[in-house]
Amino acid sequence: MSFPKKALAAASALVLLGGGTAVMTQPALAGHHKAKSQPNIVQTAQSTGVHNTLVAAVGAADLAGTLSNPGPFTVFAPTDTAFAKLPDGTVSTLLKPQNKGQLTNVLVYHVVEGAVSAADLTSAIMRHRGSFTIDTLAGQKLTARLSGDTIVITDAAGRATAVTQADVNTSNGVIHVTDGVFLPG
Repeated sequence: MSFPKKALAAASALVLLGGGTAVMTQPALAGHHKAKSQPNIVQTAQSTGVHNTLVAAVGAADLAGTLSNPGPFTVFAPTDTAFAKLPDGTVSTLLKPQNKGQLTNVLVYHVVEGAVSAADLTSAIMRHRGSFTIDTLAGQKLTARLSGDTIVITDAAGRATAVTQADVNTSNGVIHVTDGVFLPG
């Protein structure tokens, strides 16, 4: 399976998410200056306690290095509960070494180039009459809409996923925690 060069570079950044557990700390305000001691995307995901499946998947796909690069990146980060909603056997099948390409494609479908805050995303949705299309590093699109004050992301197959925690700033981008997993079409 081949990926655009941009996707492969981003995939390399995802590699540092591998190994360890995750615990989200207090979200920083989007757009504020990031201290050099602030953790990167991978370190933040490892520290949350709710992204263990994502961290394991990033490790299995060898993407931790990519997401540790300067970026910036925006990651829509599914929780362990989100992964548990997938059909039985999906995660274990994706984690098998022979499925590394497919796993990588799923993971980079959750990554966008640049640091996109919730305010920026909301403004784009409003400017585009209620929905905004996002290009992912997987070369596929996501569609963002608002449901009340909640940002809802729809994947290529029409599955809607809510952003449950926005604007977790890191030294190399921003994380938006989601209650679902995007699967490429």
